[in-house]
Amino acid sequence: MRIGVIGGGLMGSGIAEVCARSGVDVTVVEMDRARAEKSRAAIEKSLDRGVRSGKVSDEDRDAALDRLAYSSALEDLAGADAAIEAIVEDERAKRELFRRLDELLPDADFLASNTSSVPIMKLGAETSQPQRVIGMHFFNPVPVLPLVEIVHSIMTGEETATRVREFAEGTLGKQCIDSQDRAGFVVNALLVPYLLSAVRMYESGFASREDIDRGMVLGCAHPMGPLKLADLIGLDTLLAVSESLYEEFRDPGSVAPPLLNRMVEAGLVGRKSGRGFYEYAK
Repeated sequence: MRIGVIGGGLMGSGIAEVCARSGVDVTVVEMDRARAEKSRAAIEKSLDRGVRSGKVSDEDRDAALDRLAYSSALEDLAGADAAIEAIVEDERAKRELFRRLDELLPDADFLASNTSSVPIMKLGAETSQPQRVIGMHFFNPVPVLPLVEIVHSIMTGEETATRVREFAEGTLGKQCIDSQDRAGFVVNALLVPYLLSAVRMYESGFASREDIDRGMVLGCAHPMGPLKLADLIGLDTLLAVSESLYEEFRDPGSVAPPLLNRMVEAGLVGRKSGRGFYEYAK
């Protein structure tokens, strides 16, 4: 089986790694050579960690890397059995991409999006076969977290949903939950208002970032506090999901606090930029 992964950033690299480790040939499409090299380096680093921890053998590491190919041309996906989109959370860019994938891969089993905020139906509407379009929402870090949300639009075919579940569970070894095509799906619809509340608490001076995070870790047994989790997710992604939730439900709890907007405007988007609510060594 050959899968195309469009976007080699944090999520795309994780998806590509999981696929390659599962015996799937992967073509990663990135904007340019520099971004492609950065993606491959991230996957190599992740696999090396797996070797050091004893979870990945040297042979499996080398085999996974051999299954990875990189390109800056979308046309190199021709003939792929399926495609998973993991580009920036921009609706216009995603819709244009699905229009091109529909033309390039008329016989693919499914065209999936890893979006956390764009309605799947809007992506399917750009294609001639909307029954093939579905959401596959992975969670960061993809090689570690077992969950995939399978998001069905009102046009997604049952055959497509079955194939995607078989791929995610049978091939990748993930665990799946089903969601309707509503903003935030299951996890983010519950998680994002909580994270925004933590940002408001910090912004107002009610408590320090450390005490907010320690309170939820020690008081609620969460593995990570909300502000550190926001940094891990990416503040730009958090902002995009909050905007999507508010647009759909008009819930005041989904409105992004001014501090979150200012941080994203300044490029302080969390771990991937080296600084968010906390600072991280690059």
